[in-house]
Parts: sequence; structure tokens; C-alpha cells
Amino acid sequence: MTMNIASMIDHTLLKPESTKDQVEVLCQEAKEFKFASVCVNPTWVNYSSELLKGTEVKVCTVIGFPLGASTPETKAFETKDAIEKGATEVDMVINIGALKSGDFDLVKRDIEAVVAASKGKALSKVIIETCLLTDEEKVKACELSVEAGADYVKTSTGFSTGGATVEDIALMRKTVGPDIGVKASGGVRSAEDAQAMIDAGATRLGASSGVKIVQGLTSDSDY
Repeated sequence: MTMNIASMIDHTLLKPESTKDQVEVLCQEAKEFKFASVCVNPTWVNYSSELLKGTEVKVCTVIGFPLGASTPETKAFETKDAIEKGATEVDMVINIGALKSGDFDLVKRDIEAVVAASKGKALSKVIIETCLLTDEEKVKACELSVEAGADYVKTSTGFSTGGATVEDIALMRKTVGPDIGVKASGGVRSAEDAQAMIDAGATRLGASSGVKIVQGLTSDSDY
């Protein structure tokens, strides 16, 4: 079970004060424990890509992070730039304010811009920031992600008022169906947490506590 969980973890380091040495440790841990990817801020994509060359560990980065309030054009440029520097997975934040305003066309265009920029080059994951949404809005965000052609929907940035819950994962899985990935992120701190998310329908886990999770320990990390 441990190796199975390890292969589903995006080993994450997104704090603004993260150093080069910390990114290096992250990549070494990802290689050692065979995590799915490292998830780093765009500034560390090139360095992480160099460190992970020749391994099966992917380089994931974040787009429009953590607020989601930049334009579709900006997010598309960020995506292209990240892919050129070695990213093979991108986690973009939707325009949360547009969703809550009922401007669904803008939300869909926003996602489509990133999907188009990444198609055939990188997996696209859509962060809907569940803690800021009603259940109805969560469903709508997932539906728009499916319509826009995204590969995954993801619960959280880990930088807002809350992270993943089993209930949200179940709702997201029910909405998107069996063919799209669901990523639980924020607050996954133990193997028990991880297994609960997987049982609810998650196919990927975003966590800074990946090492402790696979070692059967519990972390006090927020992400």
C-alpha cells in the first residue's frame, strides 16, 4: 500500500521562502520514495527538471497561483514558459471571483487557455479552491473543467482558508465521472488521510508531508 500511495503523491514545496537547498532535498526525496512528481513554484521548474533528469519523477508547477486572479492570456503564457523550462504537469487556479460572479464563460476560457497551452505536452490540473465555494459552485467548477478539456480537478492551493475534505473529493469525483483525475491537496498529513481521500475518489495527492505519509507518520504541515 505504501508504494502505491507514494506513486500518487505530488511532493510539494510552494512556500514563497523556499530555498534552492530545500528544492534539492525535495527532488532527492521524490527520487528516493518514487513520488509521482515534485510540485514547485515556476522559478524552480528548470532547476528541478535538471535534478530529476533520467528519472520517472515528473516536474509539476502552479499557474496563476495562489489567487487565480490573473487573465487567461497571462496563465497561458505562464504555462508555455513552464513547459519550455521542463514542467510536464501544471496546476492552474481558476478565476474564483468570476465563478462566484456567475461569469462562467470567463472561467471556461481561463481553463481552456491553460489546456490549449499544455495539450500534448503537460497534464493540466484545475484548482477550484473548494474552501471558498458552495457545493453548487464546486459542481459548476468541475463541470466547466471537464468541458474545457482538463485532465484533473484539484481541491485546493493550500494557501486559503482550508484544504481537501473527503466530502469534497466524493462530490468532485461524482461530478467529473471516472475518466478525469481528482487531486486532493491541503491537509493530507498521514497515511490514513491519504487512504481516506483515495477511497473517496482521489487519484492524486498534493502534500508537503509525503515522506511522513509513506513512513506511516503524521505531519503538522498545513499543506
